[in-house]
Amino acid sequence: MLEKMKNRRTIRKYTDQAIDDALLCELLEVAARASNTGNMQLYSVVVTRDQAKKEALAPAHFNQPMVTAAPVVLTFCADANRFVKWAEQRNAIAGFDNLQTFMAATIDAMLFAQSFCTAAEEKGLGICYLGTTTYNADKIVNALNLPRLVVPIVTVTVGYPDGLPEQPERLPLEAIMHQESYVDYTPESIDALYHDKEALEANIRFVQENNKETLAQVFTDVRYTKANNEFFSKVFIDVLKQQGFL
Repeated sequence: MLEKMKNRRTIRKYTDQAIDDALLCELLEVAARASNTGNMQLYSVVVTRDQAKKEALAPAHFNQPMVTAAPVVLTFCADANRFVKWAEQRNAIAGFDNLQTFMAATIDAMLFAQSFCTAAEEKGLGICYLGTTTYNADKIVNALNLPRLVVPIVTVTVGYPDGLPEQPERLPLEAIMHQESYVDYTPESIDALYHDKEALEANIRFVQENNKETLAQVFTDVRYTKANNEFFSKVFIDVLKQQGFL
């Protein structure tokens, strides 16, 4: 299993083979064994197979083709709604309409999602995380009819891989691991840690295609601009208010 994890790829193209309901349910049941806050399981997942509903979700994910091409789209949500309803029916008052609960539910949802992905890959499926979920959370709330205290956190497309793409690079372990306490980065250590990433032919071409001087500029000026970050931050804060967490 460790070797599979070392060699894993994000899969964006899928065959036409359907995913059996029994297999999907088994994987989700396995994923539900993941750690979570206080064993409250403050998460839910919306399974989308219907083509029309996938097409309704696609604009929220900037029409990335895997949304409509994958046999299954999973939207993992931070969900305090179910627990609060249970508490109310048992003469208990849950003070869960706050940021602390949202953060706990977000962590729970991500642990659930990652456990599902690991199990799915072990069974020969391919997955792709869609970071666009929080960008357009308002559209997803409407498309999936999410009630108060439910917020979409991450979307995963799932299917049988159609080919094996190249494995993307990762920073060396020393870039992300700190022993005992955080040791801040020096200009020299930044140069060393990012050297191999910047030297990759694909990334050099990436810089040239975007008419930039450095790879960092591609990320800050093209892919994740300040204006976009601020705009989508406002959208998401508004969703948290609308859904009752702020």
